[in-house]
Amino acid sequence: MSKNGPVALFFNALVIVFMLAPLVVVCLVAFTPGNTLSIPTTQFSLRWFRAVFAHPDFVQSFKNSLWLAFIAATLATLMAVPAGLAIARHRFPGRDFLNGLFLSPLIIPHLVLGVALLRTFSLIGATGSFFWLALAHVVVITPYALRLVLASVEGSDRSAEQAALSLGASQATVFRRITLPMILPGVTGGWLLAFINSFDEVTMSIFVTAPSTVTLPVRMYMYATESIDPLMAAVSALMVALTAVAMLVLDRVYGLDKILVGHK
Repeated sequence: MSKNGPVALFFNALVIVFMLAPLVVVCLVAFTPGNTLSIPTTQFSLRWFRAVFAHPDFVQSFKNSLWLAFIAATLATLMAVPAGLAIARHRFPGRDFLNGLFLSPLIIPHLVLGVALLRTFSLIGATGSFFWLALAHVVVITPYALRLVLASVEGSDRSAEQAALSLGASQATVFRRITLPMILPGVTGGWLLAFINSFDEVTMSIFVTAPSTVTLPVRMYMYATESIDPLMAAVSALMVALTAVAMLVLDRVYGLDKILVGHK
C-alpha cells in the first residue's frame, strides 16, 4: 500500500459518513414516539409510519408518484434505447448536437424548466393534465436512462450481431434476440435510475402539478411548510427504503458493477 493509501481511505470514509449521516438521522427520527423531531433514546415507535398510511393525501400522492414515475421512466427508456444505439454506433451530421440535446436537461436548473413548462402548458391549455406532467418528467429523466444505455451499447461486443446478419437474420431479429439481451442490464438500470429520479422530482413538479396530480415529494414540501412533526421523517424513511430495495433487487438480478460499467 502506498503512503497515501491510509489517507485516501480515511478521506473516502469521511465522505461516505458525510453523505449517509443525514439519511441515518432521518430514519432514526422516524421511529420517535414523541411529537417533535428528535432521535429516540429510550424506546422506538411505529406511530408516525401508521400516521402516513392513515393520511389519505399522502396515500394518493404516493400512488400518483408511483404511476407517474413508471410511465415517465418507460417512455424515457423507449426513447433512450434507439437514441443510444444511433449515437454510439453511427456517425451522422448532427450526432453531437443530438447527444447534447438529450443531455441538456442535466445542466438546466429544474427551477427554470418548471417555469418554462408552466408557461408552455398555460399557452396550450394543458395545465392539470397527468399526461403532460408525465412528458415534463420524461424531459428531466431521459438523460439518466440514455447515459446507462450508451455505456451498455459501447461496452457490448458486436461480433455476434455481425455473425447473425451474415447468416441471413433480419435487423429486427438481431435486435430482439441478440442486441437487446446484451444491453438489457444497461436498459434496466437506466429505467430504474429514471424511475427513482422521477419519483423524487420536486422542484420542477411544483410548477406543473395540479391538485389532482400532486406527487409525493410536492405533498411533502407542502406539508413541511405547515408542520414540523416527525411525519415527514417517516415518509422520507419509506422513500429511502423503497430506493434501497429497488437497488438491491437490481444488483441481485444484473449486478450494479455490470450496469455501471456497461459490460455484458
